Amino acid sequence: MAAVAAMSPEQKAGQVLLPFFKGNQVEAHAALIQRLHLAGSIIMGDNVPRDPQGRVDLGAMGAVNQRLLQAVAADGRPWPGIIAVDQEGGAVARVGAPLTEWPMPMSYGAAGNPGLTRQAGKGLAGELLPLGFDLDFAPDTDVTIGPSDPTIGARSMSADPAAAAAHGVAFSQGMLDAGVLPTVKHFPGHGSVTTDSHLSLPVQPASLDELRGRDWKPFQAAVAAGLPIVMTGHIAVPALEPGVPSSLSATSYAALRQLGFKGVAVTDALNMGAVDNQYPAGAAAVKALAAGADLLLMPADVSQAHAAILQALAAGTLPEARLDEAAQRVATMMIWRARTAPAPGAAGAGAPAGSAAALSAQVSASAVTVVSGPCSGPLVPGAVRVAGGGPGDRERFEAAAARAGLTVGSGPLVSLIGFGGKPAGGDIAVALDAPWPLQGSTAPVKLALYGRTDAAFDALAAVLAGKAPAPGKLPAAVGPFPAGSGCP
Repeated sequence: MAAVAAMSPEQKAGQVLLPFFKGNQVEAHAALIQRLHLAGSIIMGDNVPRDPQGRVDLGAMGAVNQRLLQAVAADGRPWPGIIAVDQEGGAVARVGAPLTEWPMPMSYGAAGNPGLTRQAGKGLAGELLPLGFDLDFAPDTDVTIGPSDPTIGARSMSADPAAAAAHGVAFSQGMLDAGVLPTVKHFPGHGSVTTDSHLSLPVQPASLDELRGRDWKPFQAAVAAGLPIVMTGHIAVPALEPGVPSSLSATSYAALRQLGFKGVAVTDALNMGAVDNQYPAGAAAVKALAAGADLLLMPADVSQAHAAILQALAAGTLPEARLDEAAQRVATMMIWRARTAPAPGAAGAGAPAGSAAALSAQVSASAVTVVSGPCSGPLVPGAVRVAGGGPGDRERFEAAAARAGLTVGSGPLVSLIGFGGKPAGGDIAVALDAPWPLQGSTAPVKLALYGRTDAAFDALAAVLAGKAPAPGKLPAAVGPFPAGSGCP
C-alpha cells in the first residue's frame, strides 16, 4: 500500500499503537495522538463523561471521540482513526446507562439461539456507533473450564467449544452488521487457565492437540468467517514458548497465522501485571511487535513505547518489514471499515441509546435455567423473601417481584448469589453470574440467571411466579448437573 510505504518511521510506529488516557485529559491526549501519529485511542470507564445523575452524557461522549478522531486526521492519513472500547455486555461494559444494559455473555450459550446472539451483537454495537466508536474489544470467545477459571467465567458464552464458536461468530457478525469492528479474544484461550492475567502470568499446560480441540475452535471459526481482529492474551503456553506471554511470543503468533488468520492481531492491554512487571519501559511493545502483533494496546507509557520502537528499528533489532506489515494491516482494516460501515448520522446508521432494551430482555428470558426444581407452575406461592447478592441486587429483585405481582417479606427464601459468591441455602438459590456456586447449594430449587439487569430480574420473577417458562440450558457443567441440564 503506497500510503503506508510513504510514511515516516515515526508515523509507522504511531500507527501500531493504541493508547489510553487518564480521566478527562482529552486535549492533552489529542495533542499526544497528533505528535506521535497514534492509531487512535481506547476509551476506558474513567474517560466516560457523566451527567449529574451519574449517567453517560452522550453528547459529551460523542464530542470526546470526535476530538480524538480529529487528532488522528490531522496527520493527513486517508483512513479514519480507531476509537475503541471494552463493551462485552454484562460485567465488562465501560459505557453504561442510558445505553442498553446487557446480561452476561454466558446468556447466549444458555439460550442456544445463534440468531438471537447475532441480533444482540447488532443491538449492542448499534448503540456504540452514533457515539463515534468504530472498534469494540468483544466478544470474548474463550471456552471456560468452569469453577477453576477465575477470570473469564460467565464472560465466556459456553464450555462447549462448538457452541462458543457458533455464538462468538454470530455476535461478531451482528456487530459488523451495525458497523463496528469486533475482536475475538483471548488467543490462545483464557477460559482454561487458573490465574488472572491482570495480576500475574497464567500458564496454559495443555498440549497443542488439546488446544486445537478446545480453546482454538472459536478462533478457527472466526478465521473461517473472515472476522477482522484477534486479541492475544497474556498467557504462557509451554507447548508454544515456555515462560513468554503469548501476546509477546513469535511462536504464538505463528500458531494464530497457521489457522489461516490474515487480519489484525492486537495484544491484550500491555499495562497488565502479566506483562508490565516483566517488560517495563517500552520493552513489551517492541517485543510484541517483533513477535508478530500488529496493534499494541495500552502500553503503560505510550511515549516510551513509541521511542523504543524507533530505537529498535534504528538498531536493527526490529526489522523494518515487520513494522511495515503491522502498519499496513491496521491501515487496510480501517480503510475496509470506512468503505463498508455506515457513517454515524447516515440514514439507518446506529441506534438510539436504550433502543435494544427489549432485545436484552428477550436474551435473559431465553437464558434463565432451572438447574433443579419443577419445570412448570409457580415456584413461590405469591410471596417471597430475599437474601444475598451484591449492591443493588436485592433492590432490583424486589422491584421485579412487585412487577410480577409477588409480595416481598414472607414466604420461601430466595438466595441470590453474585460473582464469586459462596453457595447459599434457602428455598431457592439463584446464580446471578456464572452458575458454579449452585453445585454446593443446599436449596432444593436452583436457578441460573446469568445477569443482574432489571430485565434479567424480570425474567427470574416471571419464572418464580409461574408466568413464564425457563427455557435455558446449562452451557457448562455445574457439579453433578451436566451441561445441557434444564427444562425440556
